[in-house]
Amino acid sequence: MAEQVKGKYLYYKNKPLVRERDTICYGDFSEKCVLIFEIMSYVDSEGVKVPGKVLIQVLSTENGSILKQADKDGMFEAFNYGMFWYEKILAEN
Repeated sequence: MAEQVKGKYLYYKNKPLVRERDTICYGDFSEKCVLIFEIMSYVDSEGVKVPGKVLIQVLSTENGSILKQADKDGMFEAFNYGMFWYEKILAEN
């Protein structure tokens, strides 16, 4: 059984956005899928450590299978791709 993260959550578009170390999880586990971001590397940008390579996965909440997967450079690009796939899959019947 998955361990529940304690504390207050950050919400984006009325769904929880939770980060633990290099893993970011977005979505509601009562729906058919969730969006996972795995930060694979970091780069230095003007003295600040920011995500470099990010793995994107849309996972089924029914059986944990990967519905979509890719990797992108930077969190902005990864988030845009991930949100597009996630919202498209949720909209399908």
